[in-house]
Amino acid sequence: MTTDRDLQLHSQDAEAVRPLETAIDAFASEHQAAWTAYRRERHCSPEASGEETETSHSVCERLKSFGIPAFIPDRGVGVVGDLLFGDATAETPAIAIRADIDALRMTDRKEVGYASIKEGLAHTCGHDVHTTIVLAVAEVLTHLGQSRSTDVPSARIRFLFQAAEETCDGATWMIKDGLLTGVRSIIGVHVEPNLLAGQIGLRYGVFTAQVDEVYITITGRGGHGARPHSTTDPIHAAAMLTSNLYQMLPRTTDVRDASVFTIGRINGGCASNVIPDEVSIAGTLRTTDVTGRAQLMQRINDISQSIAIVTGNTVDVEFRHPLGSVINSVNETSAIEVAARQVVADRNVVLLDRPSMGGEDFAMYLDHCTGSQMRLGCAGSQPWPHLHSPVFDIDESAIAFGVRILARAALLLAKK
Repeated sequence: MTTDRDLQLHSQDAEAVRPLETAIDAFASEHQAAWTAYRRERHCSPEASGEETETSHSVCERLKSFGIPAFIPDRGVGVVGDLLFGDATAETPAIAIRADIDALRMTDRKEVGYASIKEGLAHTCGHDVHTTIVLAVAEVLTHLGQSRSTDVPSARIRFLFQAAEETCDGATWMIKDGLLTGVRSIIGVHVEPNLLAGQIGLRYGVFTAQVDEVYITITGRGGHGARPHSTTDPIHAAAMLTSNLYQMLPRTTDVRDASVFTIGRINGGCASNVIPDEVSIAGTLRTTDVTGRAQLMQRINDISQSIAIVTGNTVDVEFRHPLGSVINSVNETSAIEVAARQVVADRNVVLLDRPSMGGEDFAMYLDHCTGSQMRLGCAGSQPWPHLHSPVFDIDESAIAFGVRILARAALLLAKK
């Protein structure tokens, strides 16, 4: 939880950077239309995780046009650029601002002029918005550094444009490539359709769920659909297992601890009259408590083996690609809170009482430095299409709110 002292310290720092805040707001007002246009450019040209070459080149060239030295790592995707303020050097501990740049493999069904022009690819998770916002923050801060050099704090701001968030590969790549070295603090943003544009969602502590991918393979003896007695029928075993997991897992852990197990894929068989030898199941386990996670993983194994015994099949369970929770640190979250209250007023800052059950590889950065991520309201009304919906879009006034808050928060953190 936050404390009055944490907010007071950042509020005192806010007074010191007040002239810069006025300049941020004026710049945002002048450039909002250009930022909206860039967001639409990115929205209609989505690229899948690990394939964001055109996006990376666009971002890199844009950073360079601001005067920020930027480069694309050897992997060919993602962008990094450092902005130096005041007396800062390349050795000054950095404050990082992160955006994810990838899109999803799904169809954009919106009827707008900036809908995706790429078959089977769509920015339905808002990463085009995140990219635009962090680029705009880079533009704003560069402008401040050039026009008001005596007022800006000495700081090194690192802009991280990360590929492959949807596959949880991109943060790992950034870390392996050493791009978190020297970073002491990191902040980020994610659009939130449950909040209206002009509202900000914040949470201290656990912000997102731990996520484990679950892969189950049922192997047995197949045969003719007319003679199930001569088989071990892996299809029937898969149906029993699915039903048992959905019934039993919610009763495994303390009901006050959030958790959810979801199966997203079941594959097996090739014809209506053939019982297959093998069926595969893929899903995710999402938890917010370490003890509960261990209990649920054990129960998945136990239920799977009981079904194996009852049906005469072999059932193998694998847990892959574990992803930890985003745990928002007090220092960075309080800086964002002070900034948000200045920009959208107290009544529009929503302190979230529960974590999201979504996963976010921003969590990996927090193993190396402290940080925080905020939710940026993006709905024009309620109800609004949710993330990963084929008609997801945003109220584009949200972009300037995100820019003004992140730019302020970065300056507040630079004062520490």
